[in-house]
Amino acid sequence: MNITLLGWNSFFQEEFEGFSGGQGFIPARIARQNKHNYNVLCEKGALTAEVSGSFSYLAEASVDFPTVGDWVVINAIEDDNKAIIHKLLPRKNSFSRKAAGIETEAQVLASNIDTVFVVAGLDRDFNPRRIERYMTLIRNSGAEPVILLNKADLCSDPSARVSEIEKVAQDVPVYYLSATCDDDISQINNLIPTGKTGAMLGSSGTGKSTIINRLLGEDILATSETSGAVGKGRHTTTWRELILLPSGGIVIDTPGLREIQLWADEEDLSITFDDIEEIAAKCRFRNCKHKSEPGCAIIQAIEEEILDYRRVQNYHKMKREIRFLEARKEQRYMISKSKGKALSRFIRQRMKLKY
Repeated sequence: MNITLLGWNSFFQEEFEGFSGGQGFIPARIARQNKHNYNVLCEKGALTAEVSGSFSYLAEASVDFPTVGDWVVINAIEDDNKAIIHKLLPRKNSFSRKAAGIETEAQVLASNIDTVFVVAGLDRDFNPRRIERYMTLIRNSGAEPVILLNKADLCSDPSARVSEIEKVAQDVPVYYLSATCDDDISQINNLIPTGKTGAMLGSSGTGKSTIINRLLGEDILATSETSGAVGKGRHTTTWRELILLPSGGIVIDTPGLREIQLWADEEDLSITFDDIEEIAAKCRFRNCKHKSEPGCAIIQAIEEEILDYRRVQNYHKMKREIRFLEARKEQRYMISKSKGKALSRFIRQRMKLKY
């Protein structure tokens, strides 16, 4: 297998140089993350791999373990289709969200991505506010975002929906299609050229797996109908998986995300909502809260229907979330720093007693 077709390039080659001695190390890409092992692709083909004992010992958090899209350094076990993972190569980029629960920790959903496709349904699942959240996370990843509005056959005026999302997306390309019909899907294929990686993200039932099946030219991935009762999709993809396309590109299928907790900063938010921040700069007061202050440019823009009130509300909501996240990160850092100092004092005291 030619690893260049898997996305290998000079960036990863430079990182790999220190491991390319005579010890049988070769690079491999994580194609699927299972409960206790990984499926990897390399020059020897498809292998099942596990991390080494030293790898597990040195990993401090879940983000230190491989995820789908990662490049790793392995030792292939001859005649057994197995391998040992010794090193995770630095990521070119990664798409992350805050992990579920109270822990302030990132969950890496996929890495080394060139294009992230946000798939939204033009049915009852249509939600511009959710797309705004995706845009903020993607800005943090460094990948190029593209919005796909699927199920155009269920919408009476898809062009109007596209215009609505273009106001949210700013300069991000927006396409509409119907993956279950005979729509030309070559426009998506062209966005994932040979050796490049795309990732499909979206809620359950938006048609991510159906779109990938169309790109593959056959029904390989399981799909299911959206529930007519509640207008919500069912999880058909239950794990993240890297898939090679006949066109030469690579796509990562992901389970539907019901919860999109932000893992971003205020700069990412500023890019997603640059229209709001540009208008806010015209407010009379620099510390304007955009609620009832005189001379508020945001309030005026809402009244003149230049800005959507719901978009402004979502901007404030996400800003509060990011500031809370930053405070939690700082708190976690201070606790870790305090524990480190306490450990250093303990070691010094033990050494004094010993000598």
